[in-house]
Amino acid sequence: MIVGERKPFDEIVDMLQPYEKVLVLGCGSCVTVCVSGGEKQAQELAAQLNLQASQKNLKREADFDCITRQCDLEFKENITKKPENYDAVLSIACGVGVGFMSELYPDVPFLPGLNTTFYGANTEPGTWKEYCHGCGDCVLAWTGGICPIAKCSKSLINGTCGGTDDGKCEVSEELDCAWYKIYERLKELGRLEEYRKMRLPRDWGKDRSNGPRRLSHEELMELSEEEEASNV
Repeated sequence: MIVGERKPFDEIVDMLQPYEKVLVLGCGSCVTVCVSGGEKQAQELAAQLNLQASQKNLKREADFDCITRQCDLEFKENITKKPENYDAVLSIACGVGVGFMSELYPDVPFLPGLNTTFYGANTEPGTWKEYCHGCGDCVLAWTGGICPIAKCSKSLINGTCGGTDDGKCEVSEELDCAWYKIYERLKELGRLEEYRKMRLPRDWGKDRSNGPRRLSHEELMELSEEEEASNV
């Protein structure tokens, strides 16, 4: 899941300074799970903004709403409070939601209320840890399920550097060396031959250097076209 955390309140207030009528829009997906951007958080943030406006004698008024996913076109019509009726929308979705909604409503400023941090898992109550970087070229098949791109401080792909010490990273003595953990995991699985294999240089072009990435399923696009044709 995508993990995010709310921006500092002062930063949010500063972003909203030019606007009087604001909609705080929550997202009912990932950021709801990590207790950052759901309906409850949207309601609480709107209340905070209204309280602050009242205390500072500001004209700003904040309302709130929430939809299932801000990154999915099919949920656009689920917005009860229409964005076009506001001076600005403060989205507490991840950056994907902010960017996508900005495209759907080009005449309305969409502002980020969260900092999108990583792809993570809920490892214990109230704690989420990073497990994936979204690099576009997954290597978990030969690293024992441990991602060196996300877990290694240097995102090394061919083994440990010279800075590891007793299984810890030179960046911090509290940080495990990702490649030490990969070695130990492969050893447990009886697959150390994977560690010893020489790998080709990584194609980092699958990450960010070629611009925004896209995934298209032609069969789904064809089904959608057929459905539209049948409704004509």
